[in-house]
Amino acid sequence: MRKNVLILVLAALIVGAGAAYTFAKPKEERRHKIDGQVYVLPREFLVNLEDGRYAKMNVALIVDEHQAVAAEAGGHGAAPKPPEGFGTLPQEAVIRDIVTEIVTDTNGDELVRSEGRERIKREILTQINRTTDVRTEDVLITDVAVQ
Repeated sequence: MRKNVLILVLAALIVGAGAAYTFAKPKEERRHKIDGQVYVLPREFLVNLEDGRYAKMNVALIVDEHQAVAAEAGGHGAAPKPPEGFGTLPQEAVIRDIVTEIVTDTNGDELVRSEGRERIKREILTQINRTTDVRTEDVLITDVAVQ
């Protein structure tokens, strides 16, 4: 009988120690995979390419999480509503101009290839950060069709 009580006490101690370890272990901090806000430029791009073809594409930006992206305009005291086809990102027209200029200077084969798109995205990112006040961390080409 004494042996059974001793085994029972030892088992309870082991279970208790395991439970204490589990609850005392610090929780893992969940990190975001994308640091920032994804802002999709609301109107697609339709541009003539260097080689005589044209491209239809959508572009999104990952902007700094502290970058002011105004909420949809409307209501008392809200910012004025942007022109039709434009979103709420400050200096969006300048960003659209940068994308158009850079993509127009490429050929369709480069835009279709992954390496070519990566080069174009880097060039767009560099120009946006150099010439606008929009703190952009990355450029995404979400859809592209070349004809």
